[in-house]
Amino acid sequence: MKILIVEDEILIALEIKKYVEKLGYLVTSLAKNYDECLSSFKNDFPDIIIMDIILKNSISGIEIAKIIKKIKNIPIIFLSAYSDDIMLKKASIIFPEAYLIKPFNRNDLKSALFIAKEKSDNNHDKNNYVDLREGYFYDKVLNQVYYNGLKMKLSKNELLLLKILINAKGEIVSFETIENIIWSDKSVSDSAVRTLLHRLRNRFNHKIIETIHTFGCKLI
Repeated sequence: MKILIVEDEILIALEIKKYVEKLGYLVTSLAKNYDECLSSFKNDFPDIIIMDIILKNSISGIEIAKIIKKIKNIPIIFLSAYSDDIMLKKASIIFPEAYLIKPFNRNDLKSALFIAKEKSDNNHDKNNYVDLREGYFYDKVLNQVYYNGLKMKLSKNELLLLKILINAKGEIVSFETIENIIWSDKSVSDSAVRTLLHRLRNRFNHKIIETIHTFGCKLI
């Protein structure tokens, strides 16, 4: 079970890492902001994220979680020094597996990880396949697209875009959101998203993506 820790206080992050590894989990990376978190998420495919809410020089952990959830419905454990109703209400929108108040008890983290692991295991076992019609399907666990049982060759960004649209469940995803997720570490031209969309469309023999002019797109 792979875990990504997002915490800007390095000593706290290292302490969490040491304890989590003692419990038998694998920590894939320590991230301290949005860019590092998204990069690690896309490269390491963690099963659970332990996320601090207030991060220096970054958008909040809650906002990061919203973006992550557009890609994958991954279990998230929030950490925070704040327990006021406003913060709790904001965090509840994400439906986290736990909201731990700093300084938290290790047993509370252990219990939260157990619940998150159970959810992650269930996510792997259920609804692993997305029917894309006409003989195409997407395997969520292997992150692969198949046509008539044969694996297709899609680029990393093509697969990521497809995952974003699948997890949106038919809702429109803005071009800006797609750009921020796929090219979080660099600036790209306005045509980059449209070019990627065109390439992904051409992978299929039928229409699976609808474009909403000048705004975004959705899976159909």
